[in-house]
Amino acid sequence: MIEQISTTDAPGAVGPYSQAIKVGDLLFVSGQLPIDPGTGEFNSVNAVEQAEQCLSNLRAIAKAAGTELSRTVKTTVLLTDLGDFIEVNGVYASFFSPPFPARACYEVKALPKGAKVEIEAVISLV
Repeated sequence: MIEQISTTDAPGAVGPYSQAIKVGDLLFVSGQLPIDPGTGEFNSVNAVEQAEQCLSNLRAIAKAAGTELSRTVKTTVLLTDLGDFIEVNGVYASFFSPPFPARACYEVKALPKGAKVEIEAVISLV
């Protein structure tokens, strides 16, 4: 059974997709942009602060699904400049503890709305 997960504690989808989909024991969270759910705007133009907002949004969606960010099994980090990797990695590390999730990180030409960072996740529900 497929269940849509949605919360006002994270920004709404900016296109035809769900914030997250729950299937079996897994939660598939769509890529989160650095949008502050209170203002509907980016929290910053700084990649590190944007990453922090992306991860906060992921945490809010995990909570809405009845799980925690600590149960994340896989993330994908998209950056428009891999020169930001080390600093963004520091923020990322502050949201997780061992065992760290599996992860891929890519530099991309552009992200929606001009974001510098987008992060998606697969999170265990058990």
